[in-house]
This record gives sequence, structure tokens and C-alpha cells, in this order.
Amino acid sequence: MGEERFGEFVLVRRHGHVAELVMDRPKAMNAVSTEMARSLSTACSALAGDRDARVVVLTSSHERAFCVGADLKERNSFSDADLRRQRPVTRGAYTGVLELPMPTIAAVHGFALGGGFELALSCDLIVADRTAVVGLPEVSVGVIPGGGGTQLLPRRVGAARAAELIFSARRVEAAEAAELGLVDRVVDEGRDREEALSMATGIAGNSPVGLRAAKRALRLGQGLDLRAGLEVEDAAWRTVAFSADRAEGVAAFNEKRKPEWPGE
Repeated sequence: MGEERFGEFVLVRRHGHVAELVMDRPKAMNAVSTEMARSLSTACSALAGDRDARVVVLTSSHERAFCVGADLKERNSFSDADLRRQRPVTRGAYTGVLELPMPTIAAVHGFALGGGFELALSCDLIVADRTAVVGLPEVSVGVIPGGGGTQLLPRRVGAARAAELIFSARRVEAAEAAELGLVDRVVDEGRDREEALSMATGIAGNSPVGLRAAKRALRLGQGLDLRAGLEVEDAAWRTVAFSADRAEGVAAFNEKRKPEWPGE
């Protein structure tokens, strides 16, 4: 298992074709500071260009928290000009995760609040353990979700439910989060990372070209009418249909063997 650090607060661990993106600022419960946001963005840029990484799992090194959101202690010292300068940096962290071209899974335990929950929402799937507490409490401190929450949450749970959660700023525990569709799978305490990595390993056995194309079709087709969505799907299909992965997949099926994906 290889490991690469991006600044002080972010590291990437390799598990074969699965890349684990670890938030590693335990003294602050992974509160997203300017430095941490910059490191997340840099790590995501590296992963986006890594053809060997087929799935990314976003995890936390803190035992009691996934991520508590923006570093409000840092922001308390900011002038308006400081906050304006920080904005592109923090946006880069959230869009970095959101725009990863391969499937992504968040492994959530403890607090995933504000920007922390938005990082999870930026992933394709969310695995949570029974200690997880999620929510977007930004209006309670005089702001609004700024890491994609107002756009990602309604896509996950619908406009009215998202409005209730954002306007109330309430925290939601794991069982209710699963019932509302805020997370996709709830596991026993302490098993979120294990389950997410296991899920990722299974997904990574599939065609990397197919996975990226399927994600592109799913993401780009959201919100379109059916006719436009089918055009998005057709364009994505064409990127796979004439690939070496498609040829290998068909050959392996007929030869009754495991595919050896070229990844192109």
C-alpha cells in the first residue's frame, strides 16, 4: 500500500486500483482551512489525471468526525477581503472532489456537517456508520451552504426535503439519514471505511473506461429531459463502444475468463 502526502492535512493511500483520499487534520476534526482546501484541490487534480485509479474513497483519520465543515476559527480573523480571496480556494476543494472522473465513495462516521457533508455529497455514494451525524447548518451562522449543498442535496432527496433540511439547519443521525436518502448505506460503528473500501474494490474490477463513461452520463444527464438525456448517454456510449476495454470485455466473456482491462 503506497502513500503520498499533499501538504500537512491530506494524504492519498493506494489499495491496488482504489485510491483512498484521507482528510488528516485530526486536531481540528478536519475543519476545512485554507491550507487544507488547497491540499484537497491539489490531491484531486493529481487523482483526476491518474489512469491507474479506478475508484476514489474519501475518508477521515479522525475517530469521531468525518469533517465538521469550514474552519470558523480561521474565518473569525478574516476581513471581508480575506474571505473573498479564500473563496476560490475553498470552491476548488469541493469541485475537485465533485469533478473526479471516476466513481467516488465517502466513508462517513461522526460529524459530517456543513462543508463536511458537502464533501460527502460531492461523492457518488455515501457509506455511513451508526455514529454519523450529517447536516447543512450554515444558515444558523449567517451564511448558506457554499460547497454545492443547495444544488447537490435537492438532486439527492428532492427540492422540498432539501429546503426543510437547509432552512432548519438541523442535524440528522444515521438511521434517519438513511431513511431520507441522505446516505446510501449504514453499517455498524467503525465499519464505514472498511465497507467503502470493499465496495470500491468490487467496483474497481470493472472497466475503467466504462466506469468513467457511466459516471459522465449519470452526471451530465441529471436535470435534462429524457430526449436530451438519451443523447448524453449515446455520446458516452460511443466513447466506450470502440475502446480497447470493450474489445477485452467481450473477449473475456466469450473465453470465460477475468478481463485484463487495458484502460483505454
